[in-house]
Amino acid sequence: MGAAVTGLAAAAAAVGAGELAAALTGPDSAPVIAVGSAAIDLTPTPLKEYAVRTFGTHDKPVLLTGIYLTMAALAALAGLIAARHRRTGAALFLLFGALGTWAALSRPTATASHALPSLAAAAVGAATLLFLTSRLPAAAPEIDPSPVSPAEPPRPARRTFLLATTGTFAIAAVAGYGGRRLADSRSDVSAARAAIRLPAPPVPARPIPASAHPAVPGLPGFRTATDDFYRVDTALTLPRIDPREWTLRVRGLVDHPLLLSFDELLRRPLTELDHTLSCVSNEVGGPYVSTTRWLGASLPDLLRQAGVRAGADQLVGRSSEGMSIGTPLAAVLDGRTALLAVAMDGEPLPLAHGFPCRTVVPGLYGYTSATKWLVDLEVTTFAAYDPYWVRRGWDRTGLVRTASRIDVPAPFARVPAGEVTVAGTAWATHRGIAAVEVRVDGGPWAEATLAADAGPDLWRQWSYQWSNARPGTHRLEVRATDATGAVQPEARAAPFPSGATGWHSTVVTVT
Repeated sequence: MGAAVTGLAAAAAAVGAGELAAALTGPDSAPVIAVGSAAIDLTPTPLKEYAVRTFGTHDKPVLLTGIYLTMAALAALAGLIAARHRRTGAALFLLFGALGTWAALSRPTATASHALPSLAAAAVGAATLLFLTSRLPAAAPEIDPSPVSPAEPPRPARRTFLLATTGTFAIAAVAGYGGRRLADSRSDVSAARAAIRLPAPPVPARPIPASAHPAVPGLPGFRTATDDFYRVDTALTLPRIDPREWTLRVRGLVDHPLLLSFDELLRRPLTELDHTLSCVSNEVGGPYVSTTRWLGASLPDLLRQAGVRAGADQLVGRSSEGMSIGTPLAAVLDGRTALLAVAMDGEPLPLAHGFPCRTVVPGLYGYTSATKWLVDLEVTTFAAYDPYWVRRGWDRTGLVRTASRIDVPAPFARVPAGEVTVAGTAWATHRGIAAVEVRVDGGPWAEATLAADAGPDLWRQWSYQWSNARPGTHRLEVRATDATGAVQPEARAAPFPSGATGWHSTVVTVT
């Protein structure tokens, strides 16, 4: 038991040293974060989809917890090995450090300094293991009737060992917590974000009509509160970019490459856009869809200023941590309102949603349209470059599929007999919703009442009065028709590779 504890204490010291060193090189270079980020990149797409489907927005904490537990098990094993072969046990920590170093340097934006936290962690972990192993109390000797021979000097008492391991855990905790707090304070941009004064758009967007939201208890609001806006990305630590130092580079197949500061971006004419954004990982009836009002500069205007060359068909946005998002250029330049967004719901972008700048292109899933923490735009071709998600097998275009969802009653709800209100949400962004139908227990389809249409780039809410609902268990289904006349297909398809399809259903009990 004591040998395993030495390994755990050494691992704690290694993590603390790594966090402390990461205060100098950036939170994303901390060994556990670096290994976690590399694991995300190397995880097969089906496993990623399983994690999102199973853990939702908690997928990142689950991943980090798994890494810590795995590290603890391996550290305990290293301690057991070190009790017999001290140098072999210590060498395992050096191997852990090599893994962390590789992971840190594998990041797209890594520099040589990003290796420092993992190297420090390896050195401190190995040295701590050697130190604590030398202080392991001797095991109780077996009774030997033979004459007593001169013995080796006794090993330190158990009390000394306990003090050494307890002290190691305490110092590691202080170093880890202090390193994380120091890293956060060094990269804190909250004051810079609070100091931003957003210019008013020359032409404010029209208010969303109250009639766009049916007065049905339990139906989600038409606009999504910023705190509730879904987040699906690969960042284990949120990039913290000071807007005073931020620049956007526009390059590639353009006649006039551009370099834009944040102040210059704010001086451009700003546009408001009410838009429903959805994630390609959303299952049928899933939660990864939200609506807000964005504010930003026109992305098509910026590209026209740069002068897009003939033959270009892809716009690649890159974030500060190296994520690449590929957008069909035709979807940006066909007249829709595509933005370099700087605000949502009247406030500068939150860190989790791309501060200080991100792209928003209606009609496309986020994985082909929404580059958060944007720092680079490259005009190129699909033949020349495969962005992050395309390299992992996802569809290149990311066109949003028609979807509809029953929000009320909730799944497995118990409702009184008689008239029951069924309500929900449907979306086909940049096409719009023309009709929604509901059916009960596989019977005939009945047309639902659509709320006011707030625009083709937004979802549309609906309601249906289910009259004469009789006691028993019943299955409700919904389907939508987009503004082109295409009916949502019944056949179920998984989100990979181009978005889920199928009719959403729910089961309720009428009492």
